[in-house]
Amino acid sequence: MKRPERREEEYIHLVRLAWDLNVRGLSAAVDLPGGGGPVLLVAKGSGLLRVTALAQDGQWFFTWGRGRAQRVRALADDAADRVRQAAR
Repeated sequence: MKRPERREEEYIHLVRLAWDLNVRGLSAAVDLPGGGGPVLLVAKGSGLLRVTALAQDGQWFFTWGRGRAQRVRALADDAADRVRQAAR
């Protein structure tokens, strides 16, 4: 299980992303599943896009799949736009 501090950092990044997506007209909610890390649920035509935040080599990323094309640096200027495109 992840340390509580790490889960809190994930949560903070996801809340910021949720706000940025809401400004762009998308509905998003942070889910705090019992025993798991937080997940951002973004409404999309075919259901929900699940976005997580993860730290790797000292940098934070948002990821919504397994491939490198399905992640973006959390602090990148275009992070919300990339997630918005994935939700289309």
